[in-house]
Amino acid sequence: MSYKTYTTEALVCGSNCHNTSDKNYLLFCKDEGMLFATARSIREERSKQRYALQDFSHIRVSLIKGKSGWRIGSAEALGNAFMQVENRKQRGLINFVFAQLRRYVHGEIALLHVYEDAHEIITNSAFFEEKSARVQQLFLVRLLSELGYIAPEESWGILVEVSSIQSALEVYGEDMNQSVAKAIETGTHASHL
Repeated sequence: MSYKTYTTEALVCGSNCHNTSDKNYLLFCKDEGMLFATARSIREERSKQRYALQDFSHIRVSLIKGKSGWRIGSAEALGNAFMQVENRKQRGLINFVFAQLRRYVHGEIALLHVYEDAHEIITNSAFFEEKSARVQQLFLVRLLSELGYIAPEESWGILVEVSSIQSALEVYGEDMNQSVAKAIETGTHASHL
């Protein structure tokens, strides 16, 4: 019996050890959403994929769906944002993005806009460093809106309609601060997470 192989880009949101040399990974995939996948013998020194599958990595991964869940066939490192940044503020922004993904995104549902927002922030963290508090608010309000925990209002709805975080930063006005903060609070409360 042959299994179909899915190749996609993914962000490694977390990992834990399993058995002697295996590891389980929480992957936020561009096409499949958030899923758990197992990599066999990844903790052995001879494993060539162990460096590609580090936490906070951006990877291209081949996944196989079997009877007992997803398995990682191969992985290619495209970068590790956490290792490439220069200071704590940039690391804090990257850590925030991954923490919110782990907190709110569940299930194998493709969330392309959320993936693109997360990828944009982690690859341009130096650019967003000055406005990291505002970028965090934008990411969270766009994430909660995409997941359906809040409905866009007239006062800040434009922030979720634009195509990227960069575009949202350009239209983000000082008058939106309070309404965005209230929307985030409402969405967080509605999610029960």
